[in-house]
Amino acid sequence: MHCPECGFVNSEGANYCQKCGAFLGDAKKPGDTTEVYQLDETGDLKPVDLESLETEGASLVIRSGGGRSGEAFDVKGERMAIGRSPDAEVFLDDVTVSRNHATLVRKRDGVYIDDLGSLNGTYVNRHRIESHKLQSGDELQVGKYKLTYLER
Repeated sequence: MHCPECGFVNSEGANYCQKCGAFLGDAKKPGDTTEVYQLDETGDLKPVDLESLETEGASLVIRSGGGRSGEAFDVKGERMAIGRSPDAEVFLDDVTVSRNHATLVRKRDGVYIDDLGSLNGTYVNRHRIESHKLQSGDELQVGKYKLTYLER
C-alpha cells in the first residue's frame, strides 16, 4: 500500500506510514460512493441518484456526523455560510462547530472554502486550511461533520 502523503510502500494492512506516520486507513477504496437522501411526502428518507438531480452546479453532502448522513446542500450564490448559527445556509448544530465557522465563496476560477478563525479549524482532505479551492470529491471536515463537495 502506497502512502498518499509521501509515496512510501507500506505492507498491506498497515494503518500508518512507516516513513512519515500518515494515517493509511481512510484511503479511498474503489467503489467508495457518497449516498444522498431526501425526505419524501411521508417523512421517510429515500435515496437520490445524483445523476438524476435537475439542478446543475455543486453540492455539499454530509457523509457523517450529527445523524444527518446523506443530507445535501446546493451551493448557490456568491457566498454561503457554514456554521452553528441558525442563519447559516449550511447549519451544523454541534458544539464542535463555531457559530460562524467557514464560508463558501464563488470566485472567477471556482468555489473556495475559507475558514473564519474557527476554534477547531476547517479541514479539506485531512489538511487544515485557511482558504482552499474546492474540487469535486474533496472531503471537508467541519467540527465532527464530514462532508463531500460534488460538482455536476
